[in-house]
Amino acid sequence: MPLPTGTQPPTSKFGHLPLSTSGPLECPCKGAVLLNHPYFNKGSAFTAEERREFQLTGLLPPNIQTLDQQVRRAYEQYSALPDDLAKNTFSTAMKEQNEVLFFKLLLDNLDEMFSVVYTPTEGDAIQNYSRGFRKPAGLFLNVHDVDRVYADMARWATADDVDYIVVTDGEEILGIGDQGCGGILISIAKLVLTTICAGIHPNRVLPVVLDCGTDNETLLNDNLYLGLKEKRVPGEKYDELVETFIKSARELYPKAYIHFEDFGLTNARRLLDEWRPKIPCFNDDVQGTGCVTLAAILSGMHVSKQKLGDLRMVVFGAGSAGVGIADQVRDAIAAERGVNKEEASKQIWLIDKPGLLTDKVQALTAAQTSYARTENWEGKQTDLLSMVREVKPNVLVGTSTVPKAFTEEVVRAMAEHVEQPIILPLSNPTRLHEAVPADVFAWTDGRALVATGSPFKPVKGPWGADGQEVEIEIAECNNSVVFPGIGLGGVLCRARLITDRMLIAAVEGVSELSPALQSDAAPLLPGADAVRRVSVRVARKVIQAAIKDGVATEQDIPTDEQELDEWIAEQMWDPVYRPLKYVEAKSAGH
Repeated sequence: MPLPTGTQPPTSKFGHLPLSTSGPLECPCKGAVLLNHPYFNKGSAFTAEERREFQLTGLLPPNIQTLDQQVRRAYEQYSALPDDLAKNTFSTAMKEQNEVLFFKLLLDNLDEMFSVVYTPTEGDAIQNYSRGFRKPAGLFLNVHDVDRVYADMARWATADDVDYIVVTDGEEILGIGDQGCGGILISIAKLVLTTICAGIHPNRVLPVVLDCGTDNETLLNDNLYLGLKEKRVPGEKYDELVETFIKSARELYPKAYIHFEDFGLTNARRLLDEWRPKIPCFNDDVQGTGCVTLAAILSGMHVSKQKLGDLRMVVFGAGSAGVGIADQVRDAIAAERGVNKEEASKQIWLIDKPGLLTDKVQALTAAQTSYARTENWEGKQTDLLSMVREVKPNVLVGTSTVPKAFTEEVVRAMAEHVEQPIILPLSNPTRLHEAVPADVFAWTDGRALVATGSPFKPVKGPWGADGQEVEIEIAECNNSVVFPGIGLGGVLCRARLITDRMLIAAVEGVSELSPALQSDAAPLLPGADAVRRVSVRVARKVIQAAIKDGVATEQDIPTDEQELDEWIAEQMWDPVYRPLKYVEAKSAGH
């Protein structure tokens, strides 16, 4: 089945769908207004006919160029910049001028540009948000103006114009902590990934930051800081803002899927648990991290010829990400073994600052409590090394942000009792990794199965037959391999809720396309070169699960898998220039 590749198909059997990408694009703009509209602007690629019809003659150089020519020029400009932060700023400016060109440049150079438009460089941009500010983008809602939330949101678009909302409160951004209103950039960056990876239409999204103040003293003491200059407002006022935002979003944009991003530990899980039974929502730090990690574990267990029933997993770092991973793995174990979640959780041990989480540890969160061990650990050491020796896990996950926590002693202790231990140091950015792959392979004689939270180059070593040198590729356990496809599936079937079955189905979709299924030396997860193919598979699985659970509300969804894939692909936005058709503003579609 052909997927979007940068060329627009002339016809489609699903061209009648509202989100179809076939045929001309309705445009209500002319002249300079059109050139300043990033969604419709083609720059030097407007055809002669479009230049005449849309009153662009004289406003552009005469030489008409192709999108590929524009991409070559843009890439030369991008490559000439001195550092990644400058490249990030350049990319942002391009997106504000011409979205097709921006996304085409990104798609053609995704391996190179991913770390610039997302982690780790986006973290630098967020820290520099107020000082680098040039043009507002997204929606800013603050805790002292709750009565204005509905009216402010209503200015964004009409009811049928928003499919995907990303919202953050900026409290725990990309491992760099509280960034206040600069968190708007993580909402924008996540939406860039939903478009590039899964074809979510870039003019049908809404990035939001809930500004509740900040506990970041550097921001509070910065005269140029653009957000509320006060300590974070907790409690009832915070909850009132969140509730008003969600209810306003559901009333104004009833088709929209809501993605929670980088909320602090205190609120991330609590808000997800509160709203998940009521609306179609998703928390990437909890569920996305859990899904992609489970996909890596499933691939690793395939390579090592083990089953989930054999799993003994230690998670080092019991925050929202660590517990989210535990939840996804627990649910998958329960489904495979046919047991309840309480029984499945006995195969998982969580370790945090106090050591092993037990029922004697004070102030556990509700999410952590379900994993608290009830055995008698009195008098025993419960640090990481002691627990690895005691539990003999075959899977070790790091979400602690404690650099080098997976020491040689810890890794060798794992390798003593497991032929191919699955070791996943997931903390990012790179400086916060629990271990680097080269060390893990050296300490296990190349036997470990590794995925990381940030990109690493392949590792070479004498681990082949008869000491032959082999090169092992490192999978990046990046949520972008799964959350865009989940969102795409949820949007296209207009899911009322995002169920457990839908998430497990998404994991299956990713793991089915793991390169490790073809070669033991291949990465455990598919890479950037396969993102759209993966998103189609994930979306298909999610939609099928939504139908089984009775939460899909869209009509006439194909039941044949190949036809369903075509139905999905037709509604994925692709960075190509479509012919423009002028319409009056009041009737313009999206």
